[in-house]
Amino acid sequence: MPELPEVETVRRGLSPTMENATIAKLETRRADLRFPFPDAFGERVSGRRIIGLARRAKYLLIDLDDGMTVIAHLGMSGSFRIEAGDEDDLPGDFHHPRSKDGKHDHVLFHLERDGVASRVIYNDPRRFGFMHLWARSQLDLYPAFAGLGPEPTGNLLDAGYLATRFENRAQPLKGMLLDQTVIAGLGNIYVCEALWRAGLSPLRKAGTLVSKAGKPRPELVALTDHIRQVIADAIVAGGSSLRDHIQTDGSLGYFQHSFSVYDREGQACARQGCCGTIERITQSGRSSFFCALCQK
Repeated sequence: MPELPEVETVRRGLSPTMENATIAKLETRRADLRFPFPDAFGERVSGRRIIGLARRAKYLLIDLDDGMTVIAHLGMSGSFRIEAGDEDDLPGDFHHPRSKDGKHDHVLFHLERDGVASRVIYNDPRRFGFMHLWARSQLDLYPAFAGLGPEPTGNLLDAGYLATRFENRAQPLKGMLLDQTVIAGLGNIYVCEALWRAGLSPLRKAGTLVSKAGKPRPELVALTDHIRQVIADAIVAGGSSLRDHIQTDGSLGYFQHSFSVYDREGQACARQGCCGTIERITQSGRSSFFCALCQK
């Protein structure tokens, strides 16, 4: 499913069209996606002005002028597209097929701003995405947000913080980094990439990166920097665009073409001077890609 950089790409792509626009009508074409829509969803959202778009972990937040927030998750195949006037075509070059079938257009935001009408359409063939409506002042009580760790893009994530979470832990690094209570929104793809950049095995015990005094070892300082940088690089590149994900203008991101380790099983390690081969193992039901020669 889309990871944090993909959702951030969607947020940035939607913002120019949605922020400060009035939702003239919210149209839902079925009663549910993964979960039922909120009661009277269309009626409660129609007529409201969108004051901003935000993101928490892998969730898109659409803030309304009445203090409510639409919480949207893209699931496995969800995507947004923007249409204006009578234009139905999506601009951009397509490198992977995606759904333009109207039967998968499940939610339509009919917008108006400065007398100009537009539509933002949520399309989801597999219907694993969802939308909820929640009071903005109580977002911390939203079940999926309770206990979330700091964002990998924020200043709260540093080596000292990770040392407090890793200390005396025998759990493999991969599992610790995927724990959303440790770091919010960090997913499988970018954990693999960050561990490769840091030269650390996904099998290494997390506690080995912390000194006996509870301080971060140099390897943990480097890993923290690589986590932040790999996410920043992916956001700049427009997200990985794996499978069904596209940017909101219809084009695909290109970060997937610069993956160093993810989904490269059997290929030569890209690290300069390394003659290893990328391996794939399964950890907690997820594929881990790494080079056993240079990741220790």
